[in-house]
Parts: sequence; structure tokens; C-alpha cells
Amino acid sequence: MLTGTYSPTLVFISLCVAILASYTALDLSGRIATAQGRAVHLWTLGGALAMGVGVWSMHFIGMLAFQLPIDLGYDISITALSLLIAVLSCGFALWLVNQSTLGAWQLGIGALIMGAGISAMHYTGMAAMRMQPGIDYDPSLFVASLLIAVGASAAALWIAFRLRRHTPYVGLFRAGAAVVMGFAIVGMHYTGMAAARFADGSFCGAAANGLNGNGLDGLVLITTLAVLSIALLTSILDARLEARTADLADSLTQANRELTQLALHDTLTGLPNRMLLADRIDQAMSVVLDQGGCFALMFIDLDGFKPVNDAFGHHMGDQLLREVALRLREDLRSPDTLARIGGDEFVLLVQLAEPDDALRVAARQVALIGRSFRVAEHELQISASLGIALFPGNGLTADELLMNADAAMYHAKGAGKNGYSFFDASMNSNARKQLLLLQDLRTALVEQQFSLYYQPKFDASNGRPVGAEALLRWEHPTQGLLLPDKFIDLAEKTGLIIPIGDWVLNEACRQMREWYVLGYTEWRIAVNLSALQFCHAGLVESVAKALATHHLPANSLTLEITETTAMSDADASMTVLQKLSEMGVDLSIDDFGTGYSSLMYLKRLPANELKIDRGFVRDLEHDSDDAAIVSAIVALGQALGLRIVAEGVETDVQQTFLTKLGCDSLQGYLLGHPLPAERFLRDIRLAEQSVVD
Repeated sequence: MLTGTYSPTLVFISLCVAILASYTALDLSGRIATAQGRAVHLWTLGGALAMGVGVWSMHFIGMLAFQLPIDLGYDISITALSLLIAVLSCGFALWLVNQSTLGAWQLGIGALIMGAGISAMHYTGMAAMRMQPGIDYDPSLFVASLLIAVGASAAALWIAFRLRRHTPYVGLFRAGAAVVMGFAIVGMHYTGMAAARFADGSFCGAAANGLNGNGLDGLVLITTLAVLSIALLTSILDARLEARTADLADSLTQANRELTQLALHDTLTGLPNRMLLADRIDQAMSVVLDQGGCFALMFIDLDGFKPVNDAFGHHMGDQLLREVALRLREDLRSPDTLARIGGDEFVLLVQLAEPDDALRVAARQVALIGRSFRVAEHELQISASLGIALFPGNGLTADELLMNADAAMYHAKGAGKNGYSFFDASMNSNARKQLLLLQDLRTALVEQQFSLYYQPKFDASNGRPVGAEALLRWEHPTQGLLLPDKFIDLAEKTGLIIPIGDWVLNEACRQMREWYVLGYTEWRIAVNLSALQFCHAGLVESVAKALATHHLPANSLTLEITETTAMSDADASMTVLQKLSEMGVDLSIDDFGTGYSSLMYLKRLPANELKIDRGFVRDLEHDSDDAAIVSAIVALGQALGLRIVAEGVETDVQQTFLTKLGCDSLQGYLLGHPLPAERFLRDIRLAEQSVVD
């Protein structure tokens, strides 16, 4: 009987290869578990190849470690067959452990198939020696090797199935499991080798033209390590890429969530805004139409909020609005919606069992707001006027319901405030008119039904024209020419004032450019800004774009904002006005003297002009107080180095008085009515001619 020996170095290397192959297999099973679509098949194929090469390499290096006192070699085709068997066995194992479940019977059958495959690989590899006479095997050790193969396969399958998911410390668990699996695989191989018996006089039929150990062990080792390393590194790098992709996806999801929050919620209170409210109303209407029931839309307007805002400042007003929102939200039921749709306007959408339940809910809301608020060490007392529209019954669309609830709120406010009112047919006419007017207003934007009239301004000292104020008119197809007081409030409430304001700005600049080309280079065109426009983030950009589009010098444009708007948040106003001033645009404080000014802020505002409100001008002939106020405003403006404009001049006495006081320019019906551009220029030329004459 020939006695074999082993190279300790190659035995140790075969053990290391077995452990590395086991760890690669465990890592790849985890990779396949997280893959999707076509990637699952690619990873399974690549994993089967890498794992099969690793297991086969361990076997072949173990074979090369075995030495007999005769020359040994290995038939190439049979050796290749053993490699194919290893790859197929490993492919089956990877497929099995990535099923959704791995029951006991599945594990048992899988262990038998995989154990048989590994045993077949081993004994096929032994057959590649083509020993003459053939190899005898000790029956007990042969059976033991088969049992070890099946047992090792069962353990490998169970471990791989359990460790395929990415959990904390999974890398350490896989490393430990790889050591156990590596020893099991090596144990099976060397048990099988121990079972082999080589008779005296045996010779190796593959020694002459087969693979032999001259450098083959190094080549196999290097190739195997390369395959396993590439597979392992690819898996690790792909896992990291997937983790980073998942982090990026989470970041994008969070960003989208935040953008959605900003788009659908009020930034001050966090409540749903008008857009989200409209969607909730539509949903509630669908539920009622499908399942029955009813709901109420309650339009809540705060009484006494403006005096608080004016007296204590914009920041206090904002804090009060947050407190109101918090108090109302705490009383909210889960199916209901509370939204903020304007400055101090809230809307409550309430699901009701019966229409009469709206009474109780409305009374509770009024009572909640009627309790005093503690804000920044101040006790603030306000109240609420609440209008109620019911569905079904008070409207067919979200816009109509909101309009009717708004009409009912104004009815409650007119009845003495601090109460509520249901919408009824008597209010329907006005509400319907408002709704139709809103629809017409949207159409007017699309069909360009707006036009500008221009009221001239004159130098108070010599009577020469110095420019004009652009005044908006709506050429309604059925109601004729409408003045702003008929539709501006509606445009403010619905946000349409922003696109309307942009149109006014562009049209005024376009017209001023025409006059500029005609030689009126010293004129200024004045455009009024609404409070909502002034607060809009795109104001500065809109102004810059209008000036650039029409090639108009910035100092040819005067933007007029009311004193109340400028002072509502003086710090924020300062930022916007400073940007406009740096562009070279003229800034005018309109209706000066009617609000609650702070002289400290006023002197810091980068304004160029004060405009005296027509209310003071109208009565200055008969009211000594108004005359004194006008005199004080003129003196204040002169002290601050501002131009003084007086509007509403309708009599010679007013003109003379204001001129003597030192006003820079005058505007009013005495001097010129608002006119379309063509008639305006014709009258101006006549006025210039009369001054010359």
C-alpha cells in the first residue's frame, strides 16, 4: 500500500481558501438578497462562479498538497468537470438561500443536493488522477466524508439564509461563520482523502500528459484569490454604492417632503394653505356625495388684529397668529382641517353628523378666540367673526363654498363682530357676484382686458409736467370700465394681484419708454405696489426684468407703497427697499400720515418721496388741524431731504396753499384727470403750450 504525505503549507493555504470562499459566499448571498430585477440573476451567476472556483480551488490545492512516492498528474477534462460540478452546486446553494422561506424539508433536500454535489466534485477530482489500478476507498471514511459534506452543506445553507440581511455586526457574524464553514469543507476533503487507498505498484495515468504540481499550486492559488477578491470587492463596493444611493434617495425624499410641506402649508403657522384646503374641500365633497352626510366650511376673521399689529409691531402680530392657530388646532378633530389663507383669515372644514351641529362648533371657535392671549408678556384681547357655509346646500365647488362662507363672515362682522352667521339666500346675490367676478378676473388676465390710465404730476413751482401715476382700469366686457376699488380686494384675497401687478409694472415701463424716446427724459412714472406684491419674494427681480425689457433707466420709475405696508415689518421692508434703491429706482411712501409711523424707522427707509394723503388735502381749507398736519408733513419731509407730493388737489386754494408750503409736485383733478396714454400726452402738450404762452 502506497503511503501519502501532505505539504503543511499547501494544507494551510487550502484552509484559508476555504474560509475566504465561505465568506465570499455569505457576502454574495446578502448581495443577492438586496438586489432587484435583472441584477439578481447577474449576482447569482457571478456568485456561483466565484464560490464554485473557491470551493474547487480549496479541493485542488488540497490535492496538490498530497504526495505519493510516484509521479502524480490530473486529467484536464475530468478536472474541468469537477470545477463545473462545484460551480453548479454553489449556484444551487445561492438560489436556495435567497428564497423567501427556508423550511426544514427545504433545508434537508438542499443539503442533500449540495452535499452530493460537493462530494461529486471531490471524488471526480480524485478520479482525474486516473490511477492504475483504481483507488480503493475505506467504506467508513467514505461514508463519513459524505455525511460531513451533507452536514456542512446544511450548516452553510442555514447560516447563509440567516445572515443574508444587513443587520448590525453582520460582517463579524459572517466572518465567524466563514471560519466554521471553511473547517467543515476542509474536513470533508481530507476525510475523503484519508479514505483513499493506493495499492503497491500503482501508477498515475495522468502523470504524463495531465496537470502536475510544477508551479500549478501557485497558479491555482493566485487565480483563485483573484477571483474571490474581485467578487468580494465588487460586492462590498456595490453594497456601499447601494447604501449611498439609498441615503441619496432618503435625502431626496426628505427634500421632496419639505418642498411639499412648503407648497401646501403656511410658513408662519404650519397650517394647510389655500391650495391644500381646496383639495381637502374637494375630498370632503366627494365623500358626502358618495356616502352621504354633510360638512361645514367656517371662514374665521380676527377682529382687532390690525390694531395689535400696528401698535406692537409685525413680530407681535405673527406671534399672536401662531397662538391663535395653536389654540384652534388643539380643539381640532382628526377628520377636520384648519387652514390659514390670508393675513388674519382662517378656514375650518368640519365634518358634521347633522347640519345643526355647526352651531355648537361655531360658538366654540368664537369662544376660544375670545379668551385672552398671553404673548410676550402682554395680555392681548381679540375676537372673531365667523361665517358658515354648509355642504350640501351652500355651493357646488370649493371656490363657491369659500366665497359664501366669506360673505357670511362679513355679515357677522357687520352685525357687531364677535359672533357667527350662517350663509343664506339673502347673501347669495353678493357672493355669487363675487364668484363670477373672480372668474372674470382670471379671464381678464388671460385676455388682457386691463389697461392703464395716467394722471399727470406737475411741478408746484412752475406748473410743468414732471411725470404721471399709472392707474389700473379693467375694461370688463359687460360691466364696462371698472376702477380698482371694484376688484383689487378680490385680487388681493385670491393672490391674482401678483400677476396683475407684474402686468402693470411692465406696461407702465413700456409706456414710459415711449415717452422717454419722445424726449421726456426727466419724467418719472409712478406705480402703486399692493401689500401682497411688496411681500412677494420675486418683487425685486420683477422690477429689474421690467426695466431691462423696456430699456428704461431705473430713476424713471417710482414705486409707491403705503405707509402701513412699509411699517408693518420695518426690518423686512428695509431690506427690500434697500435692494430697489440700489438699483436706482425711486421710492415713495404713499398716503403718508394715515398709518402708525415710527420716525426712527422712517429716517432709515431709503425713500425719495413722501406723498400726502388726499384726505388731509381735501379739508385743509376748512380744517385747521388738517392744515397743521400737512404743514408738519412737509416740514418733516424737507428735514429728511425727501420730495413732497400732494395728491387730491381739486381747488385753486389748495394748490396755492401747498405751493407756498413748499411741496415739490402736485396731483389732482384740478390739474388733470386720469386718461389713456394717447389723450394724456395730447393734454400734456396743451398744458406745456399754455405754460410757455
